[in-house]
Parts: sequence; C-alpha cells; structure tokens
Amino acid sequence: MLMDARYDFGDAVRVIRNIRNDGTYPGSNTGELLVRRGRVGYVRDVGVFLQDQVIYSVHFLDIGRVVGCREQELISADAPWVETRFDTRDKVRAAMTLAIGGRPVAEIGAIGEVMQVVRDDPDAVVYHVAFGENLFAVPDAALDAHELKEDAR
Repeated sequence: MLMDARYDFGDAVRVIRNIRNDGTYPGSNTGELLVRRGRVGYVRDVGVFLQDQVIYSVHFLDIGRVVGCREQELISADAPWVETRFDTRDKVRAAMTLAIGGRPVAEIGAIGEVMQVVRDDPDAVVYHVAFGENLFAVPDAALDAHELKEDAR
C-alpha cells in the first residue's frame, strides 16, 4: 500500500460524487455518467497520478465497471452516508421565491447551479447554489430538478 493511501486492496468504499468519463474510460463518451454517487465498490489497485494524487481502481460489482477514483471522491463503505437529490454541478430550479431579510434573491423558476452539498445534518440537507453571481445556502425543499442527469443503469 502507498504510504499516504487511505484505502487498500479489497477495502469497500463508497463514491460520494457522480463519476463521469473524463475521456479516459474506453467505450464511453466524454462526460457520460460512469458511477452514480452513493454506490459501493471494492479497491482493486492503488496508484499515483502526477506524483501528488492517490488514485484507486475501484470495482463496482453491481454495474460491472472498474473506474479510477481520486481519494477525495471516496469514503469508507461503513461511514455514514446521506443520499441527496442533487450533486455538485447539477442544475436546479427554485421551487419558491428565495429571499434574504424579505428581499427576493431568486424568483420561482430561477435556474441555479449546485456548488456544494452540505450533508452535516441528515434531516436538513443544504445546498450552496449559485443563482447568477450570488451564492446562497438553500434547503432541499426549496429546489426542483432542472437538468439532472440520472443513472441509466
């Protein structure tokens, strides 16, 4: 095992971000969803990319894929996991007028982009959403899907 690697061969890990083809996965188009966040796989190999990034070959048995994952995209399969409707970079639509101090900042139907998902409280997931130039913390109930690409498998 590499000195700085968190996981080793055979460890069960969960991917915490959608993994899309960056152009290096054969037989798949660039940008295509390879592994949906939340899936569990098993480490098959550990390597280093550009001398500073630990990369894991992870076998996702349920979808029959081996995919390279960066360490920051993984958690232990035993770690607590909160499933969310949206992920970083998903386009969302305001389901209600969003206001700060009574001043509207995003009207119903405004399109935003999820910049970060905060899963600290499983009963109150919050998304950091950019509406135009502004970034807001928005609860799950205040958002609807806009162009969410679902896993076809």
